[in-house]
Amino acid sequence: MKLAPIEVTSDAQARTLAAPVTNKVGLRALVVAVDGDDFGLATWKAVLDRVGMPYDVVQTRTEALPELLRADGAGKYNAILLTNNSLLYHDGSGFVSGLDAQEWNALWAYERDFAVRQVSLYTAYGSFPEDYCLRPGTENGNATNATLTTQGAPVFDYLKSNVSIPITLSYVYRSALQPGCAAEPILQSGSDVLGVKSTSTDGRERMALTFTSNQYLPQADLLTYGLLRWATRGLMLGERKHYLNVDVDDWFNSTDHLLADGTISPTPFRITQGDASSTLSQQNAFRAANPLASGFKLNIAYNGEGANPNGLVLCLLNLGGEPLSNWSKCNQAQFTWINHTMTHPKMNDTDYTTSLNEINQNLTRAQQMGIPVDRTVLKTGEYSGLGVYHPDPNNDIDPPTDFGLAASNPNLLQAAKDAGVKYLHGNMSFNSHKPSCFNCGIYHPLEQSLLIVPDWPVNVAYHVTNQAEETTFYNSYYGPHGKFPYWPVNQTYTQIVDHESNVGLQHVMSGSVYSHTFHQGNLRNYGGNKNLTFDWINAVVNKYKSYYNVPLVTPNWGGLAGYVAGRNAHFSALTAGADAVYDRTAGTITFTSPANGSVLATNAGGAAYGTDKTATIALTANTPVTVAASPRP
Repeated sequence: MKLAPIEVTSDAQARTLAAPVTNKVGLRALVVAVDGDDFGLATWKAVLDRVGMPYDVVQTRTEALPELLRADGAGKYNAILLTNNSLLYHDGSGFVSGLDAQEWNALWAYERDFAVRQVSLYTAYGSFPEDYCLRPGTENGNATNATLTTQGAPVFDYLKSNVSIPITLSYVYRSALQPGCAAEPILQSGSDVLGVKSTSTDGRERMALTFTSNQYLPQADLLTYGLLRWATRGLMLGERKHYLNVDVDDWFNSTDHLLADGTISPTPFRITQGDASSTLSQQNAFRAANPLASGFKLNIAYNGEGANPNGLVLCLLNLGGEPLSNWSKCNQAQFTWINHTMTHPKMNDTDYTTSLNEINQNLTRAQQMGIPVDRTVLKTGEYSGLGVYHPDPNNDIDPPTDFGLAASNPNLLQAAKDAGVKYLHGNMSFNSHKPSCFNCGIYHPLEQSLLIVPDWPVNVAYHVTNQAEETTFYNSYYGPHGKFPYWPVNQTYTQIVDHESNVGLQHVMSGSVYSHTFHQGNLRNYGGNKNLTFDWINAVVNKYKSYYNVPLVTPNWGGLAGYVAGRNAHFSALTAGADAVYDRTAGTITFTSPANGSVLATNAGGAAYGTDKTATIALTANTPVTVAASPRP
């Protein structure tokens, strides 16, 4: 069915649809969708939630277009985000748009009068409801790869200019541009246009993609942030960076050892000084080979019981003391160290004194060895004491039961508080440890002074030390005859690394700050100066740098946890009514809040990341804070 374009009302008529124009707009997005099942709605919400930008949603099939103006006469939104260009749905007799002609004109008048940009996530060629200058080519559901044009590269300048963007599991309109039309391609597959930037006849700026996406596809991670940033001119409440954080648990400890034949060795495994030295060599080589991750350091979660603080240490000669302990003393500055308790007990039912001693004695052991540790951070063995445990305390293999944070050990919580702990590691595998906002933590319901900061688990088992052992483990879980069968055939080690690094890459691409957890046995030099941990790290970063040219940030663990606390504060401030308004004439952004707090902001001052700046804006109740804005072209 061919739909005629909606006639744009005259300038004088259209202006009656908007209040008197100011040059001020709120830093807020409007997502315009068909209904709750609209795939584009979840995709837009994912990028907005990850950034931390406030937004409203209108489901046009059942809801009217909301008020576009604030009470003070400023525009309410600085970005209009359509899930698709026409908002069509079938009403039983034919296809109709979720917005009628008057609503489309009201939206367009607002965009024109307040110089607000519009992005359509999925756009077909044609002229309904308006013309994007896209003309018919071919259409199909075949996968393809897209490249940035000269005009598109600045929009997505966090990507490599020659990046190849996979377009998969999508329906694609391969389009052409109408000659002489006010449009330029931003994304192409061969000569086919898959993305366009155009100017309407009344001067509005628009951008559109011509293929479907969802929030789980790499193409969405790669492109939607750039579209949002273009729509907002880079002025956003919230921010996004990319992080690479890796924990290695149980340093100095000995752990179970799964052999390649599937049996458990009678001798527990502990890395040697040689394994530690190989790990540092691999870290140094990794940093040298990857300028985008030049600040990367492993986070070492140590158990002091297995360390020997005594003995003469001559670092230049590498003499004295127990070898791994001696090496760790001499190379302590090469890693970030995390308190993992003295003896690695399960702390689900430890008493107060035992809990306190496990925390403090481990700190003392590090002090004796000259190892710096942030006492505000605690990682308990197996994330124990936080409401997740196997009913059989001797079962370390099968998944535990999540009883909720309310089932945490109160003795541990009190001891942690008294020892100066502010941040406790949680685990994203456990629903009760998953925060309600992106990159946030959970203030413990039984002890509000403690923030749970979750880690990402990986499917590199704690008790494997080489490729064959990891392959045996992985297939025993996910092979066709495994505990949780997923693959139709057993996987090779190369395939396993590919699968697991894809999962890690998705976390990194999303902007997740959370660390990924490995274990000391995974650092064994299994041959050729390689280990399982750096196999994964190298695979993730090799894939990342094939797409991106912005750095991977690795804060120390106190900095990571502090950032998470800042994200909590940001979302709390938004909930409390924190607001930001961009004054285009003055070139400023004014932040206000009814309560004390802080928000994150992009291009309102702060530190550089890529071609943007990110800042934390401290707010005092009912006291405006005005800063210079740095809008993008």
